[in-house]
Amino acid sequence: MSNNSSERKAFFKQIRGKSTEGAEMSFIDHLEVLRWHIFRVAIVLVVIAFVAFFYVDWIFDNIIFAPASKDFITYTGLCNLSHKLHLGDALCMPPVDIQLLGSTVSGPFMSAINIAFMSAIIVAFPYLIWELWRFVKPALSAKEISYARGSIGWISLCFFSGAAFGYYLLAPFTFNFLANFHLGKVGVYKYLPTLDDYIDTLTSLILGCGIAFELPVFAYVLSKLGLVTPKFLKTYRKYAYVIILVVAAVITPSPDWTSQTIVAVPLILLYEISIFISKRVYKQKKKEEAQWD
Repeated sequence: MSNNSSERKAFFKQIRGKSTEGAEMSFIDHLEVLRWHIFRVAIVLVVIAFVAFFYVDWIFDNIIFAPASKDFITYTGLCNLSHKLHLGDALCMPPVDIQLLGSTVSGPFMSAINIAFMSAIIVAFPYLIWELWRFVKPALSAKEISYARGSIGWISLCFFSGAAFGYYLLAPFTFNFLANFHLGKVGVYKYLPTLDDYIDTLTSLILGCGIAFELPVFAYVLSKLGLVTPKFLKTYRKYAYVIILVVAAVITPSPDWTSQTIVAVPLILLYEISIFISKRVYKQKKKEEAQWD
């Protein structure tokens, strides 16, 4: 089946008001196009996952388990920064000592597969967005396409920035806090998190932060659609700040303001960037409406 933009555009024209029979036939063709997009994505993910599985031991030792090591770059870097700023040990965190527990026979193997596919999703993220863009592009007007110019790069940049933030900052704070948190008398129980629980927590932090850092992109899209305005974001700014500070207080291992600030500042900056983007979009829309009138 031919997979070109003219056929795709013809399909969307039929959906907007042509005969039911023609629309139904084109819908089948449309599903065929979608199937090939999904097929290409699956091939890329499987290839990257296979390579990651081949090096899974190195990935686990040097990437996955690194945030739970006392020699992780974040621990040593923050402690050195604290001393250079003459803050004493304010940014130094207690040593981390986490021993993972395997509770099932197939646990290590299934965890290796999980690591391989999570690695594939993160590495192939720009390609996933590119395939999604190729799928929806024929349905867009020339003006909408111009709005989306460079969007793949910005979406990927935001995602990888969030993933790095989650890995290098949130993950060390989280594991340090949980590893040094005790319930009841010390020595009553031994803290042995399972391998699956550790990997799930780390991947959730990385992917969650990657998605959270898409906030400026969401603000741009919602502002373009008229669902969000800069006034709305400014009105609820104080509530957003409170939520951000609460999250920062929960995940930091100590109650001092310096460690909480390190976590809260990037999230606050993201919110302010979203307001700035929404304001620019809102002004542009008003200008276009005035020209139209």
